[in-house]
Amino acid sequence: MSLVNSVFSPAGVDPRSTILIVDDVPENLEVLGELLQPLYRVRAAHNGERALRVARSYPMPDLILLDVMMPGMDGYQVFDALRADPLTREIPIIFVTALDGLREEEKGLELGAVDYISKPLRPGIVLARVHNQLELKKVRDRLQDENSFLEAEIARRMSENLFIQDVSIRALARLAEIRDPETGNHLRRTQAYVSLLARRMALGPRDAEALTPARVRLITKSAPLHDIGKVGIPDHILLKPGKLTPEELTIMKTHASLGYEAILHAEEDAERPVPFLACAKEIARSHHERWDGTGYPDGLAGEMIPLAARLMALADVFDALISHRVYKAPMSLDKARELIVEGSGSHFDPLVVEAFLTDFEQFQEVAQRYRDEAGE
Repeated sequence: MSLVNSVFSPAGVDPRSTILIVDDVPENLEVLGELLQPLYRVRAAHNGERALRVARSYPMPDLILLDVMMPGMDGYQVFDALRADPLTREIPIIFVTALDGLREEEKGLELGAVDYISKPLRPGIVLARVHNQLELKKVRDRLQDENSFLEAEIARRMSENLFIQDVSIRALARLAEIRDPETGNHLRRTQAYVSLLARRMALGPRDAEALTPARVRLITKSAPLHDIGKVGIPDHILLKPGKLTPEELTIMKTHASLGYEAILHAEEDAERPVPFLACAKEIARSHHERWDGTGYPDGLAGEMIPLAARLMALADVFDALISHRVYKAPMSLDKARELIVEGSGSHFDPLVVEAFLTDFEQFQEVAQRYRDEAGE
C-alpha cells in the first residue's frame, strides 16, 4: 500500500502526537512511516507545496521531519514558508537529508531547525531525537499555557483594580461636587477637556517626552480631584449666591492647598507609591497658578507650574465660562474661546492654548455631550 499523502493512524480521535514527514521519495516515506506509526500519528507529503497544505490542516503536526533535497520547493524554502506563517511558525522542524558535511548541518540549525538527521537513517537515533523534541514541545506548550493564564489573570486583576480606582476617584470628587450643586457635569467635562489637551500636547516637540501614553492616562484619571479641597470651605462661602468679599475670596483660595494636603496625607498612608495620587496632588495645588506668576497658592510662573496643572487650568476656566452660575449666565462657546485666547501667555501656557484651538471642535462636542440640564 502506498503511504504517500496518507495519515498513518487508525480512524477517529488519536491522542498521540502528530508527526508530518516530508520527502519526495516514496520509499523514504514508507520507512519513516513504519518506524514512527506504532508510537505516533503520522502524516506524509511528497513535495513542498503539499507539505505546506498538510501543515496548516487538522490535525496540525507537533513535529515535522523535513527532507532538504526535493524538486520544486526544497526543504529550506518550505522551512521559510512555514516560519513566515503565524499558524505554523512554532512547529519544531528536524531536517532530514543525505547531504554530507557539517556546513549543511550548521545551515539548518542556523535557520532555526531544532535538529538535523543524516541519511542513511538509523532507527534508534530517529526515535530518540523525535521523542526528545516532542517532549521539549510539550514543556514549551505547557509553559506557554501557564504564561497565557497568568497574563490573563494579571490583566483581569489590573482591570478590576483600575475599575475600583476609578470609582474611588469619582466618589472622592463627588464629595466636593455634592457640596457645590451648581457644578453639574463639571467633572466629566473637565476630565474630557484635559484628556484632549494632554493627547494633543503629546504630539508636540516640547512635551512629547513627558506626556507618554501612561502619563496621559494618569493625568486624565486624576483630573476629577482638582477641587477636592472644596470640602474644607465653609458652606456660607462655598454656597454664597453672589460675589465673595476679599476676605471670603482669600478663604475660598485655600481649597487648592487643602486639596493638596488631603491627597498628600492619603499618599503618606499608602503602603507603596500610588502614581495617580502624585499627579492629583499637583493638579489640586497648582491648577489656579497662572503662566505670568500671578496665580495662587505659590505664585509659580511658566514651566515651573506642573504640566498637568497647566492643562487643568485651561479646562477649568473654559468650563466655568460656559457654565451657568447663580451669579452669572453661561457664556457662548465662541466668546469663551476668545477669552481663552486673550489669556494666552498671561493666564495660560501658550502651547496649551494652541492645543485648545486645534481641538476646539472636540471641546464643543464634549460641552454638548455633558451639558447641564435646564434648572440643574
